[in-house]
Amino acid sequence: MSFDSRAFRNALGCFPTGVTVVTTLDGNGAPLGVTVSSFTSVSLSPPLVLFCLDDKNSWIEEFERNGHFAINVLSEDQQDLSVRFSGRMADKWAGVAFERWTSGVPILPSCQANFECSVTATHDGGDHRIFVGTVERMRHLPAGRPLVYSRGNYAKLGDGES
Repeated sequence: MSFDSRAFRNALGCFPTGVTVVTTLDGNGAPLGVTVSSFTSVSLSPPLVLFCLDDKNSWIEEFERNGHFAINVLSEDQQDLSVRFSGRMADKWAGVAFERWTSGVPILPSCQANFECSVTATHDGGDHRIFVGTVERMRHLPAGRPLVYSRGNYAKLGDGES
């Protein structure tokens, strides 16, 4: 029996995910960022999170080399940032405000949550690289809604509590 990867992708799309921009620095200290929906918590003690990056991503070695990254959980009004960092534009950072915390990696303002992490481990994950990080600093908004992606499109959460 052959495996239908398109059907598999469509089935995975039934599970809605939050949208993040994962950031680090290149070897010259310039900011790098990429839109990632494969992000999850791993452990509360110690505080661990993970994200997955496609092996074809041209910055995968920079994420491995730097030793630090930030997960910026986008708010529902930050779809423009998701689109910007998912594309191949020459200067994704032009006009984008950001802060630097302890490690210096870019922290995007007005996100639902931000996590500054040190790389704890990396693992082969088929056609992706799995990055596990220890959360060293974080913040979150007490209200608001995250940007959500489902079935190949951006989606909105219902009218329940935010």
